[in-house]
Amino acid sequence: MKLLLTIDLPQQADWQLPKPWAAALLAVLQKTMALEYPALGVEPNQLCGCEVSLLLTDNPTIHRLNSSFRGVDRPTDVLSFPQYQAGEAPQPHSSLGDIVISLPKMAEQAAAFDHSQKRELCFLFVHGLLHLLGYDHELSDAEERRQFARQDEVLAALGIYR
Repeated sequence: MKLLLTIDLPQQADWQLPKPWAAALLAVLQKTMALEYPALGVEPNQLCGCEVSLLLTDNPTIHRLNSSFRGVDRPTDVLSFPQYQAGEAPQPHSSLGDIVISLPKMAEQAAAFDHSQKRELCFLFVHGLLHLLGYDHELSDAEERRQFARQDEVLAALGIYR
C-alpha cells in the first residue's frame, strides 16, 4: 500500500507533518488493510500496489469541498472520496480513493476531547479510510456501531488511545 500525502495550508506554508505522525498514519493504513483483506475478498498481495491519497488542508478548502460534493455549507473534519462502490473489490495497483482532513478541525477536536493531535489525526484518517472501503455510519445505527468498532480496533492495536 502507498500513502500519497499532500499538505496544502496556504496560511501556514511552513507547516510540516511531524515524522512520528507520518509513521502513525502509515501504521494505521497497514493495520486497517490487514484487518479488511478478508472482508474485501482479496489477498493481501493484490493490494500491495494500491494507493490512498491524503490531503491535509485548512478550513476554507475543506469547506469548499464539503459544499461542492455534499451540499453542506460548512467546514468539516474529514471527507472521503472512494473510487469503488461498497462491496466492489479493489483492483491491483489502483487508487482506493482520496481522503481530505482539515488540520484546524483536527486540532480543535483534539483539544475538545482532551487527547493528542496525533491521536485525532489517526482517528480521522482511519475513519476516512473505512469510508473508502465501503463503511458508512450514516446508513444505520448498526453500521455506525460496526464502523466505530473497527476504528477502535485499529487504533487500540496500534496503542493509540484517547
